[in-house]
Amino acid sequence: MAVRVSSLVKPRGAWWQSLGRDERLWVGLVVIWGLAMFAMIVFIWPAIGARDNDIQAYRVDPATFHDKVEAFTAANKVGEIAGVPVVAAPAGGDAYLEAAAFSWRPFLQLQRGKQYRLLLSSRDLQHGFSLVFGPRSLNYQVLPGYITVVQITPERSGEFPVVCNEYCGLGHHLMLGRVIVKD
Repeated sequence: MAVRVSSLVKPRGAWWQSLGRDERLWVGLVVIWGLAMFAMIVFIWPAIGARDNDIQAYRVDPATFHDKVEAFTAANKVGEIAGVPVVAAPAGGDAYLEAAAFSWRPFLQLQRGKQYRLLLSSRDLQHGFSLVFGPRSLNYQVLPGYITVVQITPERSGEFPVVCNEYCGLGHHLMLGRVIVKD
């Protein structure tokens, strides 16, 4: 005699019984815990917690963003390191940074204590932007077709490496940028 084996067939015998006292207690605790976590996420943490940077994202044509980076670089270039232009972004203004196959362009020069709008995008594929910037670090995904805008205020002077933290190809480990903060 063949035995029917299917998850859709009702099992034999008495398989369903109402919940016992301990099971009802645990289900009640789980529901209460879930509601408490929902309230914490939606109401309590935003009210009392410190927020990281506000970020915004917009759609952009990669060629248009590249043209803006080139114009920004031409207007604010102050030097060059290993063939990469060093650009002094105007205090309180925009600072453009573009990711492309294994490089960040340009190197940015900022002033400590001044606020900037950092505009990030990629020309070719997904990259990761990682900057350990004084007491804080910034980590964002950089996508082609999108501008990520971050408000930053450098708190320490020095040179800070920009690292791609999203594997982007064979030259991924060579993809280093630089942010130079001066007093």
